Amino acid sequence: MAQFINPFSDWGFKHIFGREISKDLLICFLNDLFAGEFVIKSLAFGNKEQIGLSKDSREVIFDIYCTTDEGKEIIVEMQNRGQEHFIDRALYYTSRVIVNQGIKGEWDYDIRPVYTICFMNFVDPLLPLGKFRTDMVLADRDTGKTVSDKIRMIYLMLPLFEKTEAECETDFERWIFVLKNMNTFERMPFLAKNAVFKKLAEISDLRTLSKKDMDKYEDSIRIMRDAYATYKYAIKTGLEDGRKQGLEEGMAQGMAQGMAQGMAQGMAQGIEKGKAEAEHQKNIEFAKLMLSDGDSTEKIESVK
Repeated sequence: MAQFINPFSDWGFKHIFGREISKDLLICFLNDLFAGEFVIKSLAFGNKEQIGLSKDSREVIFDIYCTTDEGKEIIVEMQNRGQEHFIDRALYYTSRVIVNQGIKGEWDYDIRPVYTICFMNFVDPLLPLGKFRTDMVLADRDTGKTVSDKIRMIYLMLPLFEKTEAECETDFERWIFVLKNMNTFERMPFLAKNAVFKKLAEISDLRTLSKKDMDKYEDSIRIMRDAYATYKYAIKTGLEDGRKQGLEEGMAQGMAQGMAQGMAQGMAQGIEKGKAEAEHQKNIEFAKLMLSDGDSTEKIESVK
């Protein structure tokens, strides 16, 4: 039986990464994600409710929103199911954080970098096919040279990460393996590789949760399962409606084609029959004319 929190639930994800007590886990993960680029020494959780552009605008709420010691603003989101405009949605949220940096009065547009990291438990067809990590920046289309580092979108499509426990070579790969499979573990792997996984095991162990936290976690799991059931039902009914509509359209098209073909064949047969009857009547009238002129029956038969 699984022993650890399911990180794909909203409460579970925030319990692992979005609390002060587990802040070092998030710092460790981010440093492994950006390995070789920069090092985050500390971070502060920010207000996840970003006020809209107008008084009547709805608030935008992120899973995790934090600021690093260097001033970089980072959004971390776990998305369990695909959406039609998910890429645009992430871009919109990131842009809102940038816009909220604006200062009234004199301002030279000196903005801080905003990075959005999306854990995706699905494959988005708009992202490169077969690629687990897509890292998007503002860059020149021809040379690939980065023009600005102030906006960055990182998409991690977990279904495309296929390495086994033994095949994981870096801590980042170990992180992804654990997060993808943690709700199935009876034991936490990589405990001897890095102490951070020991703390992760302690924080995410279901047996250590208080009754209050367990109730919240179970509610989160129920919501996740209800959403999945709704998603599956929508697919099923969509397919059934599609088949029904296709059948009805096919029958209507078949009937229309059959009627058109039948009418065409009937008209053609009618024309041919009319021509034959007209020719027959013509022969009768011609025979009558020959008889009136005194021609013999043999002569009339020979002309026909």
